[in-house]
Amino acid sequence: MKKTIAIAAIGLALGAFILDWLEYQYAVRAYSTEIYIILIAVFFSALGIWAGGRLNRQAPNEAFERNQQALKYLGISAREQEVLARLGEGMSNKEIARALGVSPNTIKTHLAKLYEKLEVARRTQAISKAKDLRLIP
Repeated sequence: MKKTIAIAAIGLALGAFILDWLEYQYAVRAYSTEIYIILIAVFFSALGIWAGGRLNRQAPNEAFERNQQALKYLGISAREQEVLARLGEGMSNKEIARALGVSPNTIKTHLAKLYEKLEVARRTQAISKAKDLRLIP
């Protein structure tokens, strides 16, 4: 990370140098204004794309391994695991109910038990905690 930031800083310093050089060239009217604009836009676009790609690089996906010890400790049943997995996929209660072939009220009951076991109050908290505990990918 430090190396990337240092390289980006060097790039910005180089950009400042190029801008000063271009200002000098502009002062002596060696090139037209359009060329300056194009050169500046190309340089900073390339620098931004490069830095953005380096700073936002994602780690390679590892095979997900569910934390069985946490499931056992929390007492989460197999059906609650299914509900939690679909909750993590962003499905609504009705969508989960349709996918599992049960009523929406059954899903609400499962979610209430999951919230209690995970010690959370909302869906987003449940998803976040489940991901932290490696219960869902």
